[in-house]
Amino acid sequence: MSEQTTTEQSFRSGRHPVNVGHLVMGVALLGLAVIWALLESDVASASDLRWLLPVPWVVAGAAGLVATAPRLRGARD
Repeated sequence: MSEQTTTEQSFRSGRHPVNVGHLVMGVALLGLAVIWALLESDVASASDLRWLLPVPWVVAGAAGLVATAPRLRGARD
C-alpha cells in the first residue's frame, strides 16, 4: 500500500521514478552506436578504439550516479 501512495505522489508532482539500470544501459548502447557510426564513416580508425570504447561506459556510469544522487540525499518533506 505504501508503494502505491509513493507512486501516486510522485506522479502528482509531475515526476516519476527513474529506472537507473535502463538509463545506464541505454546511454551505453547509444554511445556504442555512435562509436560504430564513427568507424563506419571513417571519421575514426580502428586504432582509435583503444580510447573510444571506454567512453560510453564512463558516461553511462556518470549518468547512473547523477540519477541516483537525489535518492542519496534522503526523502523530502
